[in-house]
Amino acid sequence: MKILRSAALPAALFLAGVGMLVSGLLPWPDFVGLADRTGPILLFVVAMTLVTELADEAGVFRLVTRALARLGTRSGPADTDTGTGTHTDGGTEAGTIMGRVWLLWLFVVALSTVSTVFLSLDSTAVLVTPVVVLLAIHARIPALPFALTTVWLANTASLLLPVSNLTNLLAQQRLGLSPAAFAAMMWAPALVGVAVPAALLWIMFGRQLRGDYTPVDAGSAPDRLLLILAGVAVLLLLPALVSGVPVVIPAGIAAVFLLVVLGFRRHQALRWSMFPWLPLLLTSGLFLVVQTMHSHGLGALLVHVAGSGNGLAGLLQLAAVGALAANGVNNLPAYLALEPVAGSPVRLAALLIGVNLGPLISPWASLATLLWHERLKALAVNVSWGWYALAGLATVIIVLPLAVLALWAAAGCP
Repeated sequence: MKILRSAALPAALFLAGVGMLVSGLLPWPDFVGLADRTGPILLFVVAMTLVTELADEAGVFRLVTRALARLGTRSGPADTDTGTGTHTDGGTEAGTIMGRVWLLWLFVVALSTVSTVFLSLDSTAVLVTPVVVLLAIHARIPALPFALTTVWLANTASLLLPVSNLTNLLAQQRLGLSPAAFAAMMWAPALVGVAVPAALLWIMFGRQLRGDYTPVDAGSAPDRLLLILAGVAVLLLLPALVSGVPVVIPAGIAAVFLLVVLGFRRHQALRWSMFPWLPLLLTSGLFLVVQTMHSHGLGALLVHVAGSGNGLAGLLQLAAVGALAANGVNNLPAYLALEPVAGSPVRLAALLIGVNLGPLISPWASLATLLWHERLKALAVNVSWGWYALAGLATVIIVLPLAVLALWAAAGCP
């Protein structure tokens, strides 16, 4: 699982796509149409990656996590019924500030959901995961429930807004919907995508989420002015992303602002690694390769497996095919391949359910999962992929039909 540590696969995919264009396998008019459609989306990916990386460097995400860790605390001795024995012991003296583990977990659910909805699933995987997992480790709380919460919600909470997922941006562009109209179409399955995985996580880890913990004092930010400026930039960016203005504009402005501020306040913190080179090569290569396949009849082949109609059975079939394709290759090429056979808004929404909620089984099903795993390895937190796949499969089997049912009912389809 070293896909993101090596440029080999992203570079190979990008060069393969360029080779298809140069050789004529990808017709020039098709490439021009693809570039016109995906160019602004790729610029948005770059801008948002820089915004989240720069905000994290300023301490925004650590500040939010520390604040959440202090909510719901109380003075008094720790809970002696810890269940797993991994929490603070019961000998803590009265007056010590203690926090409830289950309440902290609920705050992590909320943080992961908000981060995914407004900043994208990759931001949750890259930035929320390490601060939450480190918080759990330092507080002597089992890290696995918190780590799995971030990656599941990074995927399943990504249905509500166009900015939540790259697949959503592509769908919004195809349908010509405003962010509000997109949310009006997706609110019901988006709700299922948050509530059901959270409920299943509680069923799986409820015993480990009992007891109390001691909030860790991580100290104050080294540069308070930088932290304030970055926090204000992020707060202003969130409503701008759902205002209806092309998202690349506010994201680009925020990225430039934070680059300038960090350059003046802490220029040594600026690194070339903040720029998403490998994800950009990977995404561009996938765009080119899948478009070439469509130029040679891929859509006609997929018509037979994707089903048809806006009835519940047809929507379930399309969502299931999307989930299978996402876990087989990746959610982005799965969406691009199946988009032409989703011939109505509700069918396109069903496809989004499949490729957004489905990637909980294979490690490569979404870029967010790979990024999440890289962060866990850096923190020496090990997750068995076999266990991960089984837990994800059980979750997808439950959440996918419920989300499609919610979509079908909310849309009033026959």
